[in-house]
Amino acid sequence: MSLYDEGHTIAGWTGVGVATAGSAVLGWGVCAASAAGVAGGLVVVAASVLVTWALHLSGWGKPPGVRPRGQWGMRVRDTQAREGHPGCVGCRLAGRGRRRAQVVVVPGEAGAGARPLAPVE
Repeated sequence: MSLYDEGHTIAGWTGVGVATAGSAVLGWGVCAASAAGVAGGLVVVAASVLVTWALHLSGWGKPPGVRPRGQWGMRVRDTQAREGHPGCVGCRLAGRGRRRAQVVVVPGEAGAGARPLAPVE
């Protein structure tokens, strides 16, 4: 077993595999002077970004930084992916992990309404 979190995840390795295939098609397109090969390779490389992002958002990626030791395995799904990871650009682009205002109703207060408190992380 590893002594540190290497960050290997299903999302990461799948993205690398798809990007490698796209790079191979792109390289073939350049060597064969084929515009269709170059365009196809670029499309596959772009698809690798979307595939990796989708897998990250579905819990097969990892948050930025070091994970707890129990989650170091590659096949361990991230349970906090639905809420979004703090400081994660991919989660923020998907609309996750944003700060939300918490509303608390205080009984017996004049105006008897809800008042927002400070945003919650």
